[in-house]
Amino acid sequence: MNVKYEQQVMIKHFIPSLQWLPNYKKEWLKGDINAGLTIGIMLIPQGIAYAMIAGLPPIYGLYTAMIPQIVYAFLGTSRQLAVGPVAMDSLIVASGVATLAQIGTENFIEFAILLAFLMGLMQIIFGVFKLGFLVNFLSRPVISGFTSAAALIIGLNQLKHLLGVNIQRNNKIQNLIVDAYTNISDIEWKTFLIGAISIIILVYFKKYSKKIPAALIVVVLGILLVKIFNLEQSGVKIVGEIPKGLPSFKMLNFNFKVIMELYPIALTLAFIAFLEAISVAKAIELKHTNYKVEPNKELIAIGFGNLVGSFFQTYPATGGLSRTAVNNQVGAKTPLASLIAAFVVGLTLMYFTPLFYYLPKAILAAIIIVAVFGLLDFTVPKQLLSYSKRELIILNITLIITATIGIKEGILTGIVLSISMLIYRSTKPHIAILGKVPNTHFYRNLSRFEGLLETKDEILILRFDAQLYFANVQYFKDKLDEYAAQKGNKLKLIIVDGESINSVDSSAIYTLKDVITKYEKLGIELSFSGLKGPVRDVLSKAGVIRKIGLESCFMSIQEAVDAFEERKKNKEIEVKYFEYIKQTNR
Repeated sequence: MNVKYEQQVMIKHFIPSLQWLPNYKKEWLKGDINAGLTIGIMLIPQGIAYAMIAGLPPIYGLYTAMIPQIVYAFLGTSRQLAVGPVAMDSLIVASGVATLAQIGTENFIEFAILLAFLMGLMQIIFGVFKLGFLVNFLSRPVISGFTSAAALIIGLNQLKHLLGVNIQRNNKIQNLIVDAYTNISDIEWKTFLIGAISIIILVYFKKYSKKIPAALIVVVLGILLVKIFNLEQSGVKIVGEIPKGLPSFKMLNFNFKVIMELYPIALTLAFIAFLEAISVAKAIELKHTNYKVEPNKELIAIGFGNLVGSFFQTYPATGGLSRTAVNNQVGAKTPLASLIAAFVVGLTLMYFTPLFYYLPKAILAAIIIVAVFGLLDFTVPKQLLSYSKRELIILNITLIITATIGIKEGILTGIVLSISMLIYRSTKPHIAILGKVPNTHFYRNLSRFEGLLETKDEILILRFDAQLYFANVQYFKDKLDEYAAQKGNKLKLIIVDGESINSVDSSAIYTLKDVITKYEKLGIELSFSGLKGPVRDVLSKAGVIRKIGLESCFMSIQEAVDAFEERKKNKEIEVKYFEYIKQTNR
């Protein structure tokens, strides 16, 4: 019985859908159906539009809106995450694959699909080996700078379709701006009017009624307008024919040389896509109490969605922010909503793709521009300006390099800068000189309470707010010597408050021994207070505790001070006693 139960638990662990599917409640159905229909309708114009960003024919956007979503519904731990094509990942696909093949060619399509396979495989590997934490190396300023740059690149690339002018696709904003300025006199005004009105409608509904599928409304209006007035004959560019039918299974062409070229792009996408998905999934999870989002399982679920999808001609997909938010708002309770959304996309593929023949590209450009405007991040830079100018510099450098040089270069630069800043901070951590709060046993930072704390010329109390290891031991030693020198010849005791020291390494052990020896020779005692158990164990095994004496280790700073005062008093008594004996002997 126990073995059978354990097997059931194990199966549920690997297939999260078995946690909600057998316990499905009738009252959830209405919300799931409403959400599924809404997201399915949203996905159709978005799928077509995002495929355009990726440099792929519209049909591949619809395939990507369908297959990964079905796979995720069974393997994902979030019950509201809506998986499919997204703007930023589509841009990375276009910029990455364009270095290997010309956009729109068969090779380009083939490589974009292979990219989905590689990305999915990497995500599964990361999930299986619980490497989801690696995404933490993409710090918030790096993400903010990168997404804002991506939004600018995506938006400027849509000017071609919004204005009806000949602007070459590019991933450098300076080239796009120059190209747009050069061709500004050739604006096709009917195209621009359609796009501008579409943007106004989309922004209005986004602000005042998010539940209404505004994208579908402008799509329908645009199709009717073009068809009734034959606008395609007077310069308005349209989508044209979209093939009918569900995606068929197709074996990939595994070319080792191409795989090695795509590997860096796939790695970038694996992290970026996971970060997008886990961020929105965690945000939505806070509004629900009946399930828990598990990052490594999310990696596996999204990875399998991309890997399986690649055999059905999908390009990289992940969880979409706007779709997930709408999914939750409309009332999705379980991933059944995603299956219904996929069904809507499937019906469209089977029967309704000819309806999109007259869809103006200006409307797709409007949908994309409104969608990516939300990626422009003004909040984080504003906040960083007030409390972390170094991180603001990292954000701006990431943004500038991504926007002007390249996407991979921008992300890599941001990560390198973040890690460099982390290393720099760890080599020079915060050190505080402490003084006593009057009439208490509490000790606080002198620089924060200047003139309010009690200090003694004979005692130096130092708090080191970091682990003590090879990269910062010299800094620790130098600052200790500096503060000791400031005390001068009156210094008799140094107390190292160890409450903030979480660990020590061999370099720290050798340095501490050197410090103890040095100050012993100078006649200055060294004591530790508040050492944590693991740190105390290491110091004990390494002989540091034996070197200073167990009597020099204390639970609190006050105990160390009291012990020093007691020794001082005893010495004074001892000196007076010997003087008394001396005088008596005379």
